[in-house]
Order: sequence, then C-alpha cells, then structure tokens
Amino acid sequence: MLEPFEDPNQPSRPRKHRMLASLRASFLTGLVVIAPIGLTIYLIWTVVGWIDGFVLPLVPARFNPEQYIGINLRGVGVIFLLLFTIFVGWVAKGIIGRSLINAAEELVGQMPVVRSIYNGLKQIAETVFAQQDTSFDRACMIEYPRRGVWALGFISTPAKGEINRRAPCDDDLLSVFVPTTPNPTSGFLLYFPRRDVIELDMSVEDAAKLVISAGLVYPPERPGAATPPESAPAEPGLVEMQDKAVAAGRG
Repeated sequence: MLEPFEDPNQPSRPRKHRMLASLRASFLTGLVVIAPIGLTIYLIWTVVGWIDGFVLPLVPARFNPEQYIGINLRGVGVIFLLLFTIFVGWVAKGIIGRSLINAAEELVGQMPVVRSIYNGLKQIAETVFAQQDTSFDRACMIEYPRRGVWALGFISTPAKGEINRRAPCDDDLLSVFVPTTPNPTSGFLLYFPRRDVIELDMSVEDAAKLVISAGLVYPPERPGAATPPESAPAEPGLVEMQDKAVAAGRG
C-alpha cells in the first residue's frame, strides 16, 4: 500500500496549533495591558468634557481663552471650576461669607422639600470632605449574612449616640459598610460588636479591588503580617479510645 505523499515544505498541524495558541496568548496579554489604560483615559476624557460643557457656557466670552485661540481646549472648564471652588472656600472662611451662608441656610430651612435634600447633601459632603477623623481606613471581615459565612467590609466609625446606647450589647459597636460586587458604591450599613469584627492587614484599595473583581484579584501578602496560630492536634475522643481498646483485646 502506498504511503500518502507529504510535502516537506508544508508545516505540520501541531505547529499551526502552537502558533495560534501563541497568537491568542499574545492578544489576551495585550488586551489586559491596553484595556485598563484605554478605559482610564476614556473616562477622564469624558468627565473633563462633561465639566467643560457645563462650566464654559457660564463663563463670560472675554474670559474664555478659546475665543482668542480659536480651538477647543479640553480642560479649561475644569480649571475655571477649581478656581471658582477655591474662591468660594476663601470667601466662606470670612465673616461676610459665613453670614451669607447662614442667611441662605435659614432661607432654605423654610422650604420643606428643598430643606431635606440640602441637609442630606450637606451632611454627606461634610462627612466625606471636611471630616478630620479618618473614615473607611480599615478593611475587615465579619460573619454575614449568617454564622459561618464571611463577608468583606470597611470599618467606618464607632457607633455613637442612641444607636450605641440602646443596642442590647455589652460591647461597643462598630459601623461597618459591606459593599456589593462588582459595584462597591452600593451596600449595607451594619453595626457589629467590636469583638466580632476582624481587622485585616490589607489596605482599603486592595480590599476594594478584591470586591470589584469578585474575588479574582487578591492582594499580595504583606511581610510580617499576622498569621493564625497552628491548631494543636485534637485529642482522641472517648469513642475512639474504646474502639482502640476493643481492637487491642481482639488482637
């Protein structure tokens, strides 16, 4: 029986498969490198454009450099917004500025719906931007939603006031924010006794990455991190001792 003729110049099938696998691996590696950079640049470019579109129409034409240059400069609105924010903060520190703010707040306090919205937004802004104490600076583990199931959370502040006073617990309470995956901006505010909260060595940024990646991106182990002590070998129970005695008697 004649053997089929094989062209020596024709590459074999396994070599083609190896080449395709190498190209596929290179493509995925390039995608992993390009995707975060491209998405970051796109998001920054989009946000800057949105701010420019909102701020520049409010700027007088004689102060807009685009009128003199003749081209669209992205980021000019961001600069005007930063300068305006600094100016408002500088005015608010003075006596006249505080008087104007108090008068405006009294006027807003007389509006039922606007009052609730303004007070809520003001409290959030003061908590996020003007609070001197650190917040969300520690990652932790808590048993949630039941015993034996662990969740990742962020320690906010110790519970204060009526919440800490009226809780039927003999230990201080900690407010823990438990984020959802993959959107860590939403979640649950829970109060746990201090003894039930296990603080972690990982940073808040590493914990947020772990939540966003749904447990796929684990932070590297920090050198010198505390490790749980090894458990001692369990002593044989009474039933095991009886079985060994019976087996020895039979022997």
